[in-house]
Amino acid sequence: MLSYSFEPTLEFARKLDREDKLWHFRHEFYLKPGSIYMDGNSLGLLSKRAEKTLLESLDDWKELGIDGWTQGRHPWFYLSERLGEMMAPLVGASPEEVIVTGSTTVNLHQLVATFYKPEGTRTKILADELTFPSDIYALQSQLRIRGYDPDTHLIRVKSRDGRFLEEDDIIAAMADDIALIILPTVLYRSGQILDMKRLTEEAHARGIFIGFDACHSIGAIPHSFSEWEVDFAFWCNYKYLNGGPGCVAGLYVNRKHFGKLPGLAGWFGSRKDKQFDMEHTFTPAETAGAYQIGTPHVLSLAPLIGSLEIFAEAGIENIRQKSLQITQYLMYLIEHELKDFGFTIGNPRDDACRGGHVSLEHDEAARICKSLKENGVIPDFRAPNIIRLAPIALYTSYEEVWKVVQILKKIMKEKQYEKFTNEREVVA
Repeated sequence: MLSYSFEPTLEFARKLDREDKLWHFRHEFYLKPGSIYMDGNSLGLLSKRAEKTLLESLDDWKELGIDGWTQGRHPWFYLSERLGEMMAPLVGASPEEVIVTGSTTVNLHQLVATFYKPEGTRTKILADELTFPSDIYALQSQLRIRGYDPDTHLIRVKSRDGRFLEEDDIIAAMADDIALIILPTVLYRSGQILDMKRLTEEAHARGIFIGFDACHSIGAIPHSFSEWEVDFAFWCNYKYLNGGPGCVAGLYVNRKHFGKLPGLAGWFGSRKDKQFDMEHTFTPAETAGAYQIGTPHVLSLAPLIGSLEIFAEAGIENIRQKSLQITQYLMYLIEHELKDFGFTIGNPRDDACRGGHVSLEHDEAARICKSLKENGVIPDFRAPNIIRLAPIALYTSYEEVWKVVQILKKIMKEKQYEKFTNEREVVA
């Protein structure tokens, strides 16, 4: 873990901002005056470049009509592949191994339909009890389609403390009856990073395919999927990658699996030179592009062009370095300023094990979140007691982090949260 030395003053926060190598990217984003946005781990903010490339695609539609598929500034027919190439460095993959398509859950269905091959006594899927619910719903659905009871065939590794997973427990659950493993790269509540390299090696030593949900790591931490020989991964692009609400998702398939017939075939998974032959025999692309199903949502792809340009310039290693420092700074201030108010830090302290957000626990978390919003701070709440705070490397300042903690201190001292109910909103 890197060594950090902080001070609790506003002047020190401003000093950190002056030293911030990524400071100039902050001006690329639309930041609301009087508001501090700490929810980029749920929905990233709009950048001016993402807006520009969206408007360019709208203009191409206006000016070119159908010819926008092959002409214009960002030809739509090849856009998913182009974005896959731009995204590949963020997951440590070759361009051919990444495609931007579908949604997170649809892509999980696609990958499970492809890689889950129950045979003999090897019929079960291994997941964990802390993963995002939609992944569980998809796995249960896939098991039912194959005629298996999810109650007996979906094995969920237990957490020892309700926050974290032990890799040893996951490995111990890799039994002879496991056909497929699906795990998060980063736990969405606690922000724990799993050791993907070790888990992949252990799964492969037992002849098991393994895939990862990278929703809470893509754009926040570096990955080396190809080097680790991860079989597949899937993720959303609207959190740290700032692709916009409902943005088209992404997936990775290791090149050793190229040629494998996708479990869910569709015409956009065809080889590009064959797609408009309109044959009733499917000829899949010889890349991750084979895992596309239907026509891409072009206007939901377009903002990613501009957003990924920013990531290419900033560099994922630089983003990670600032993320580690600013989350450590936030934790330092929480411990220094809020120690008397019943808060617990529920994420890993070790840099190697922590993702991009801080998980702050409190019995009154839902009420405190509402009070934060009233005071101009945008966090998010996860039941039953978690306030997630995500200082984003590209647009959050150290001074803003300092102010957030001061606002929290004022809320707690004045008990401002007591006027709110301690229950979540419709969208938490």
